[in-house]
Amino acid sequence: MTTPTGSPSLITLVAAEAGRLDRVLATAIGASRALVQEWIRQGAVTVNGAVTTKPAAYVQPGDRIEARALPRPPLSAAPEDIPIKVVYEDDDLLVVAKPAGMPAHPAPGHPGGTLVNALLGRGTTLYVHPDAEFRPGIVHRLDKDTSGLLMVAKTELAYRSLAAQLREHSVKRVYQALVHGVPDPESGVLAGAIGRHPVDRVRLAVVPPEKGKPAITHYRLVERFTNHSLLELRLATGRTHQIRVHLSTFGHPVAGDPLYCPPHLLRDDREWLGLSGQALHAGTLGFVHPRTGEFLQFTEPLPPEFARALEKLRKREAGER
Repeated sequence: MTTPTGSPSLITLVAAEAGRLDRVLATAIGASRALVQEWIRQGAVTVNGAVTTKPAAYVQPGDRIEARALPRPPLSAAPEDIPIKVVYEDDDLLVVAKPAGMPAHPAPGHPGGTLVNALLGRGTTLYVHPDAEFRPGIVHRLDKDTSGLLMVAKTELAYRSLAAQLREHSVKRVYQALVHGVPDPESGVLAGAIGRHPVDRVRLAVVPPEKGKPAITHYRLVERFTNHSLLELRLATGRTHQIRVHLSTFGHPVAGDPLYCPPHLLRDDREWLGLSGQALHAGTLGFVHPRTGEFLQFTEPLPPEFARALEKLRKREAGER
């Protein structure tokens, strides 16, 4: 176990195991990798007395790591000229198609280039919650590398109504995921409380009920391949990383997932399937309009990278037959 010592602003530790510098440091002090990566890039971390600015630098057991905990700059959201696909818009809300690779809102490690920056850049007026000025309009989120549909509030009425529908689990959210293996049975329910991983602070895990939040995911097999499956998933709850954690825990990690897919499978996903991130897409979104009471439903096709991976699998299956 790597144990940090020192003052709150100067952290000193000795690596107990080999690994990436950012991961070893983040795990030891219970911080996010994004925050630790900021320190490293700004020259605030040394390994055996030498400054390193590469988060991926490899450390060995016994290496002495020192880090100065730099203060976080205040988060803000500024307009940026970034193209974004708007699927629906009226005076109360928008539905947007977030591309993979784009964070939903500013946060330590990615202060710009987010969905919020893109919406502000097109002149959209978003509702600003007093407790979250840096994420105006954001009612729910998708992981950075998950693509798909998000609803965004332009008014307080919309924000409160959509947030209430999410709490009541009445929002229809259907995902497509390309996973390793073929589930048996072909449809069912994955249930397990989700909480912080006991060792790796970057990851989440299925944990005992008293240590996490209840989470339920419904799945259905859509298309079968020799070593992969295309699944449809519906959320009964909306926990961070829920689908990714549930599928990996129950033996079918999402293809291309850098956090939850085993390294030997991930390597093939990247090299052969051409996946740069997890093949997970929020393709269907349905909710009651806050003002009219009408139920609205939207669908978004798979992004090109996900679609190409499926075509490769289909061609290989056809060739084998």
